[in-house]
Amino acid sequence: MAEMDVLIIGAGLTGGVIARELAEAGRRVCIWDRRSHIGGNMYDERDAHGILVQRYGPHTFHTKERALYDYMCRFEEWEPYRLTCGAEIDGQFTPTPFNFRTIDQLYAPNAAKELKAHLAQAFPGQATATVVEVMTCDDPLVKAYGQLLFAKDYSLYTAKQWGIAPEKVDPSILRRVPLRFSYDEGYFDDAYEVMPRHSFTTFFEHLYDHPGIEVRLGVEALDHLAVADDRLLLDGAPCPVPVVYTGALDELFREDLGPLPYRSLRFEWHHEEADEIQPYPVTAYPAAEGYTRITEYKKLPVQQAEGTTYAVEYPLLYEPGKAQEPYYPLLTAESQQAAEAYKARAARVKDFYPCGRLADFKYYNMDQALRRALDVAARMC
Repeated sequence: MAEMDVLIIGAGLTGGVIARELAEAGRRVCIWDRRSHIGGNMYDERDAHGILVQRYGPHTFHTKERALYDYMCRFEEWEPYRLTCGAEIDGQFTPTPFNFRTIDQLYAPNAAKELKAHLAQAFPGQATATVVEVMTCDDPLVKAYGQLLFAKDYSLYTAKQWGIAPEKVDPSILRRVPLRFSYDEGYFDDAYEVMPRHSFTTFFEHLYDHPGIEVRLGVEALDHLAVADDRLLLDGAPCPVPVVYTGALDELFREDLGPLPYRSLRFEWHHEEADEIQPYPVTAYPAAEGYTRITEYKKLPVQQAEGTTYAVEYPLLYEPGKAQEPYYPLLTAESQQAAEAYKARAARVKDFYPCGRLADFKYYNMDQALRRALDVAARMC
């Protein structure tokens, strides 16, 4: 560390953006990551069949902010890509967010027409509403529609994904996928929705391509870093440089305030000699046993290839020390209170900058993680 000015833990988007910003400001940055590759959960590669796959689940970049899109364009070429998703309900594939086509599939024609009219009256001028808003609507017909979707999709998917009763999950999770009051399809409504022309890994290779950045892979930071008496220690001695930490905050503090709950994933990979296995790139299967969704990667991005490769996602509890990755913070009232206690401790540690989905204990989208990284880098420059 004698030749470095800053140590960053994590070679994903958050760590990479901060590293680049600091390097361009003249700082010498060293990045550690316990994995054998850069890119964090955005890492992608071609499989044995030549299909570009994302090893840690599907990602697309989308944002309403032109400045964030422009930043990404510095390091890779991007192509428009409007993500469409679906769900299997009662043996039928229907779009998600749910829309008027969903109503046509679940209701008889006259009942569907009546429901659409009631939705227009209940939510005048609105293009969308959350399932929570629909379920609590005063109109009995609208309320019943929300309850139907909750029973057939939201409750089942949420229980599997998070491993707890849906009513215990923070309401922000249920609000992430609204209902559409039209036949419009598309998972997002952002001005910029893109996929990399080459790959996310190409983006990271360019992001890290700076003489002021050194990346060391296969390094477990928790074997070297610790906190004692509000001081950050490196191999038992006071750490000589500022540290950016993007891992799980409770693990750095050796869980002395109790563990924070995270969810992990297990992927089952398959290849079939078929053109497709489902109509949407990403499809939820709320009623399926054990798994939540399937991603068909020749559609994400669209690729010309023989056969199709897909990953089946099985959510599970993250357990430190096992061969798992903590993907999602499990947001409940209790867990967020516990996370705030860890953040308060971290704030007392000098030259220590926790940030990112895990360290902040927040469910960031990619653009939100980028904005957070840029803000932290600006504070450090």
